[in-house]
Amino acid sequence: MAKKTEVQNDFFEELKAGLTAAIEHAKGRRKDLRTTTLPRPPKELSAKEIVKVRTKLNVSQAVFARYLNISTKTVQSWEQGLGKPNGASLKLLSIAKKNPKILLEI
Repeated sequence: MAKKTEVQNDFFEELKAGLTAAIEHAKGRRKDLRTTTLPRPPKELSAKEIVKVRTKLNVSQAVFARYLNISTKTVQSWEQGLGKPNGASLKLLSIAKKNPKILLEI
């Protein structure tokens, strides 16, 4: 069984190696680390914007809800300004705002 000090030393060495690699990468000296640029979170949509997305598709609230895989009551709540979409629903609505027909394809 490893002694406590050996475990602490191993942890410290791993931490030190990780920090050294991060510093080298930040200075442009290390190119083997993968970097990813994440998109910004979608902006909140107003009730009017949600209605506009739905009306561009020329569908009822019930059909729109089916496209989004949510309840009709949720769509009604959003369109009345009582609730707000978040997470995956907000992302999907943001995509649909730019291209409403995309909901017909998925």
